[in-house]
Amino acid sequence: MGDIIDFHPRQRTPPNDLICSRPFEFRRSDWVSAHFVQMLKSQSEKIQAQREDIYRKGERGIRHLPPHFSLRGGLSQTIRCLYSCREDEERMCNVYYLVGLMDCMVNQVNPVLRTDLLRDMYKKVFHMKRELDIHWYGPLDQVLLPIDAQFHSERKYRSRLNQAETLKELYEVIRVGSEEMFDILSREYVFYCPNMGG
Repeated sequence: MGDIIDFHPRQRTPPNDLICSRPFEFRRSDWVSAHFVQMLKSQSEKIQAQREDIYRKGERGIRHLPPHFSLRGGLSQTIRCLYSCREDEERMCNVYYLVGLMDCMVNQVNPVLRTDLLRDMYKKVFHMKRELDIHWYGPLDQVLLPIDAQFHSERKYRSRLNQAETLKELYEVIRVGSEEMFDILSREYVFYCPNMGG
């Protein structure tokens, strides 16, 4: 009978949690969370090693979550919009440019935005929202995804926005800045999807 049935316990391997690796790396989370979690790839590697150890021992659940950002409020809407178009890198870049425009309207002090030109920016934002089929719900307090200071200086970016003297120049600063941020987020971070535990 022992020749037919293998009685030796098999090592369990964790199920593949990778949803997509490009342009952003999205993974399923093993822990209960109502929000997306943004984590450095180096920290995510620790989670992956921990998962393998847990499954090998037949245990369940992550014991310790490394440093991370829990994406709530306006950040929640940003990552949900990006996740919805994760198969199309160009569309994702355009969504992040739209996020940069919205951030500029809400959180930036610029002399250009104190004129009637603000109306043009509003028109551009609403046109892009229709074109990209993006619907925004909730607060706009913070919409640009967080980036550690070692990769990106938010102060320098805000300074460049403040120095723009024309609307065209302001759009260009936002375009270049949002592309830089998008590339950093793609290269340095992993995003874990919400898991309600069901």
